[in-house]
Amino acid sequence: MRKFKGYMAGVNLGGWISQYRDAKKEHFDSFITEADIEQIAGWGMDHVRLPIDYMVLEDDKNPFIYREEGFSYVDSCIGWCERYNLNIILDLHRAPGYAFYSLSDNELFENEHMQKRYIRLWQEFAKRYLSYGDNLVFELLNEIVEPNSDRWNQLIKKAVAGIREIDRERIIIIGGNHYNSVNTLHELDRLEDDNLVYTFHFYEPHIFTHQKAGWEPLLKDIDEIMYPSGNDMYKTYLSKTDKFKNHYAFDKIVDKEYLRRYLQPALDFAKERNCILYCGEYGVIEYAPIEGNLRWHKDFSELLIEYGIGRAVWNYKLMSFPMVDKDSAVINKELIDIVSGK
Repeated sequence: MRKFKGYMAGVNLGGWISQYRDAKKEHFDSFITEADIEQIAGWGMDHVRLPIDYMVLEDDKNPFIYREEGFSYVDSCIGWCERYNLNIILDLHRAPGYAFYSLSDNELFENEHMQKRYIRLWQEFAKRYLSYGDNLVFELLNEIVEPNSDRWNQLIKKAVAGIREIDRERIIIIGGNHYNSVNTLHELDRLEDDNLVYTFHFYEPHIFTHQKAGWEPLLKDIDEIMYPSGNDMYKTYLSKTDKFKNHYAFDKIVDKEYLRRYLQPALDFAKERNCILYCGEYGVIEYAPIEGNLRWHKDFSELLIEYGIGRAVWNYKLMSFPMVDKDSAVINKELIDIVSGK
């Protein structure tokens, strides 16, 4: 495998050219700048994960015609990262026909035209960045949500084959079904490719990390949840509706060992496949009590360091999980030190 080094402590750049509110030049030119990359490097981090929505690069009305202005933002970020000795992961956060947050509208896994656009876009990435080394990594698609992993496995093979026609050695990151769950990694087919890394996302327990999230109907009005928590919190949890209890995992004691147990399927997968793991997203919503927020990040970061798993916290700016405010000012220095591994 090409060396997957320099991806131990990173941060996501969500909200810039992915999940943005306004697709305007003013936003793209100002949301993330060179100064932000310099700041991230100054924290002691070694990489960024750059979520990218395909619409920045390709218009649905003109498929297979790529927007140079859109690619210029990717190019700029790569250049800034090179200047400040950061590695970068190009994460296709939204693909033609697929977005993790609009499941009823998705057609990528059944529409051959969309699949052709998806693979061709990855081939465009492969051509443009062929000369780059281990400082640049591809991540096929963010947070798959399918009834099972069958169709995703088939598309993975097509996408990897498409990239390999152009670049035989680029490291490619692949995630499992159900929002990159640790519990679905084992469903991924084995591929004869030495340059693959497997990713998962970690936001457990969800009722803590996503408490009061406006997009979560069962959590938006929930009472304050602490971390770590014990039997009293568990009893409160048990009093909730069956729908709530069936949707979210919780336990009598939620602490570092709880996180370790939840992480175990990923560890088992890595041991069985003899492969490299990477945690592409983890974090706690800004509405959680700050003491618990810091403790959760500390416990989970320590676990990943213990197991030698690289990670990228969600998120650098805004997006309800911020490290910095709208003006790129640090919100909590202790949190920065924790996620940077200091």
